[in-house]
Amino acid sequence: MLVALALFFSCWLSVSAQENGHIIKGSVVDTASSIKLAKVSIVLVHAKDSMLYRFTRTDESGKFQMSGLDTGEYTLFATFPEYADYVQHVTLDSTATVLDFGNLGLVLRSKLLEEVLVNRRQAITIRGDTTEYDAASFNIEPNSKVEDLLKQLPGIQVDQDGKITAQGQTVNKVLVDGEEFFGDDPTLVTRNLRGDMVDKVQLYDKKSDQAEFTGVDDGERSKTLNIKLKEDQKKGYFGKVDAGAGTNDMYQGQAMYNRFNNKQRFSVFGTVGNTGRTGLSWQDADRYSPSGSVTMMDGGGIMISMGGGQDDIESWGGRYDGRGIPSALNGGAYYSNKWNEGKQSINGNYKIGELSVEGTSNTINRNELPGGAINTISDQAFDRRIFRQRGGAIFETQFDSTSTLKVTVDGTLKNGRTKESNASEGTDEDGGMLNESMRRTTNDTEGVDAYLTALWTKKLRKQGRTVSWEVNETINQSKANGFLYAENSFYADGAIDSVSLVDQLKINDSKSSVFNSNITYSEPFTKTLSMVVNYRLSANNGTSLRQSFNQVGVGNYTDLDSVYSNDFKLNQLSNQLGAILNFKKGKSTLNVGTRVSRVQFDQIDRYSDNRFERNFTNHNPQLTYQYRFSQQKSFRFSYNGNNTQPTINQIQPVRVNDDPLNIVLGNPDLKPSFTNRVNVNYNSFKVIGDQYLYFSGSFSNTNNPIVSNVTTDSVGRTTLQYANLNDKSPINYYFYSGFSKKIKKLNLDVGGGLNANGNTYYNLANGELNRTQNSTYSGDVNIRRYVQKKYNFYLNFGPSYTYSKASVQQRGDNSGWGMSGHYSFNIFLPLKFEINSEGRYTYTAPTESFDYAFEQFIVDASVSKKFLKDETLRFSVGVNDLFNQNKGFSRYANNNMFTQNSYTTITRYVMFSLTWDFSKMGGVSVQN
Repeated sequence: MLVALALFFSCWLSVSAQENGHIIKGSVVDTASSIKLAKVSIVLVHAKDSMLYRFTRTDESGKFQMSGLDTGEYTLFATFPEYADYVQHVTLDSTATVLDFGNLGLVLRSKLLEEVLVNRRQAITIRGDTTEYDAASFNIEPNSKVEDLLKQLPGIQVDQDGKITAQGQTVNKVLVDGEEFFGDDPTLVTRNLRGDMVDKVQLYDKKSDQAEFTGVDDGERSKTLNIKLKEDQKKGYFGKVDAGAGTNDMYQGQAMYNRFNNKQRFSVFGTVGNTGRTGLSWQDADRYSPSGSVTMMDGGGIMISMGGGQDDIESWGGRYDGRGIPSALNGGAYYSNKWNEGKQSINGNYKIGELSVEGTSNTINRNELPGGAINTISDQAFDRRIFRQRGGAIFETQFDSTSTLKVTVDGTLKNGRTKESNASEGTDEDGGMLNESMRRTTNDTEGVDAYLTALWTKKLRKQGRTVSWEVNETINQSKANGFLYAENSFYADGAIDSVSLVDQLKINDSKSSVFNSNITYSEPFTKTLSMVVNYRLSANNGTSLRQSFNQVGVGNYTDLDSVYSNDFKLNQLSNQLGAILNFKKGKSTLNVGTRVSRVQFDQIDRYSDNRFERNFTNHNPQLTYQYRFSQQKSFRFSYNGNNTQPTINQIQPVRVNDDPLNIVLGNPDLKPSFTNRVNVNYNSFKVIGDQYLYFSGSFSNTNNPIVSNVTTDSVGRTTLQYANLNDKSPINYYFYSGFSKKIKKLNLDVGGGLNANGNTYYNLANGELNRTQNSTYSGDVNIRRYVQKKYNFYLNFGPSYTYSKASVQQRGDNSGWGMSGHYSFNIFLPLKFEINSEGRYTYTAPTESFDYAFEQFIVDASVSKKFLKDETLRFSVGVNDLFNQNKGFSRYANNNMFTQNSYTTITRYVMFSLTWDFSKMGGVSVQN
């Protein structure tokens, strides 16, 4: 139906459309005097065969523009008498429809000398929001992967789990030639694609599909890496096989095969292991978490808990975060193709996997209260398993040069089983017993998630005038059956005063459906001023059935507990209207606008026949300003304001009894809060000296915040209710900066950074206002050197200081120093031997709340030998955690609660592995 509607509107508007295609534009200036150069020849040729495709000249103001360009690979030349030629490789694809060169600089031949080599490949180019790295400007060894290349790029860090951080922010997407690969699984790209296949690496904040089409920012952004492959690496096959066995019953294995034939690509992979290094990627935890548990409406509605949230029966969604010993088995296939001159394309993938995790943990909590502190020690054992299947596809078609349709489908099937036990005791500051608790839960879960979206876009007769329509539907279903057994004892004067016992069968069944429709229209008023208006309709409908049954006789759970059972029906409707003005002139771009939404919320508890209704209006102003100094330097400033409505669990929580020591009450009088957020970004790269500098910062404050109001009684039982604070404004901030420079005489890349983040927030503790301040300040220095076929190394280290203070604390603060560092090196020996090592150092000083230091130095090392002429076969012997120091450990503070957690994790083992990389790209086998 969605496709039919889009086709109907496409035909209806096609009579008024004209062919536009891609656009290339810019201005040509003298780099020394900044004088605009007129009558400069701008030539665009096909990269494949150097045949002329389009030609123009700059006007009297030095500007040029080419419109109606087809997608493809090109080379752009800018030539002018007495000036050196400018040559730039150009790719026109789905990532953007307009390529703006800004001020394109030409240099007089007489002044070239050593200042600028125009035909030399620039290591880094900055185009607006995009930072582009030229892969050929960075050194990697033969058969290295994309991850090894990323580690060489300034401003980008990759940790041992493959998680990518760029300019202080987590990278959420990794694309290949502008398209998703295996449903955008980052490690399948970075750890399997060969580094020598890469032409460019582009880093940018990906906008929504509609924003990319209209060219006007709608505020939706995701930090993204796009891996652009070389043209001669788009035909052939490549892959790898890796198998390893180790001590302590450790094992790992993976295999991947990829076949590329220009626009047609096919891949298949499989992984197995219990080392935590093969299996689910670092980002799968978010992708596979139970999407039915929390749904946030795009119109700014109430956050609704439909599938779990508070209840231990459904609390694990398949995340492995280093706690416990994992066992993973995964596989998948991927296919993509483009045909009809690129006007149609399909991208599909299927993944299947199972993850099991077993382990134990110990948690120490210190709850600082106005009248003293309560200390709680708890021990937990867990055994968790989840099985998942996920498939998806993206289909795109171009009806003509002005109209396109993109359809995306995605679905997940999952089931799991968990067993957990927890024992805890709470004491007062003098060690007197307050409470004891023992809890066991077992549960079986299953769920279905489905997603469908269609985006239709249309360019109208006037250049810049567009209309687009996006509709999507998300369906979630989840079921859970489990048992809860809990014994809780409360003490008075050193003796047991009361005991509570819970022995119940829990049955939870939830369903939800979320529909969104968004229509966007853009209108250019002048060459520099345009406007985008949009209307969004969102509807959320769902049911949630929770049943608790007490035991009647041995093993017979038939007595319904009406207090902890409910049957909710939810309807939520949101209408949103927004408008954004876009101003572009010279080097400046300004977007300013707002969105206003009206939300109607209606929830019925069909057990008690209670009804909860709430209607409210959200207002979301936004402003973005960007100044592009040159292709190597840009500045960006943005402001966003948004309402945050209280969640349904804050207003009217579902009553649960899995933890009688922590009780949650609702507050139907809660009002929304309003947050102001400012972001600043600056990037600069100097060709001379290979010097790169970036910083990014953010500051936000919240008016009328929603805070926790916690009351703890004399036996350590806590009751939580939320409240608004009218006269306090929590703040949150962060600042990240980085610098790198190439010292050519020493062949060293040196760099460093200064970072800071912190917040001030409030809560009520036993009726007293508590102000908590947390700040972390850190700095680091890094050194990198690469000598081909001999050695390379990377070293990063720096101190940190954490300030943590709660106003109700009786024992000073929880501040302390820390130190962290990381190194890696490779030494290449005769006879194709190689020594590799990587180490991570962490030190946390003692604090007044935790009076002992934590220190560990984890070293991984291996010796390997390469075989075959092209060195594609490798045998290695490696040791994980050489000094056996890996300890599961974390410390953190939340309001007036300080927590330290120790847990089971993977420790020392020896691994013997054999790896074979094979590749035949461009019709020629890869040789070193």
